[in-house]
Amino acid sequence: MRRSYQIRKLERHSRKPAELLLVPMIDIFTVLVTFLLMTAVFSRTVILQLNLPPPNTTWKEPPPGLQLEVMVRKDLLQVADRNTGPLATFPNTASGYDYDDLTEYLKRVKAKFPDKTDASILLEQDTPYDTLVQVMDRVRVFEVGQGMSTVQAELFPDISIGDAPSTTEAPGGAAAPVAGAPAATAPASGKRSGGHS
Repeated sequence: MRRSYQIRKLERHSRKPAELLLVPMIDIFTVLVTFLLMTAVFSRTVILQLNLPPPNTTWKEPPPGLQLEVMVRKDLLQVADRNTGPLATFPNTASGYDYDDLTEYLKRVKAKFPDKTDASILLEQDTPYDTLVQVMDRVRVFEVGQGMSTVQAELFPDISIGDAPSTTEAPGGAAAPVAGAPAATAPASGKRSGGHS
């Protein structure tokens, strides 16, 4: 009996305190951090530049029953309703035609008339083919950024092409359209009728 007590006493004195095993714990945390980094969605701060229209640009709200026309003149782009007249005018900038403001206005028109898909592009004589193609692209679709990619959203894909009406001097020196109607419907390839280049 005495011997067993002495043995237990010796065992208590010789027993080492329990150790915390850090190496397996570090391994677990390494795997956890790697997994979280691989699956995390990083939020990005996106800065949008607002291009306000110049003071002399006047935009009208499109009326009900809109017959949309986009006129391409040598010194400006103009959006009009066939029945009521001009809605918005975009004078040329230092770099050429103001396609960005045209797109912004057409997006507003589409928001008001989401079911409308047709538009007419009316061109002055000797309008370059490249200008026609760029205007058609801006009237048909606009680009929207989604995450890391860019997709195209529809505006007015059914495009008719015609000659722009002649202009007369309106009060204040502004060019006012007289009368005009689309002459042909453009296929998807963007070819223009009438033989203008």
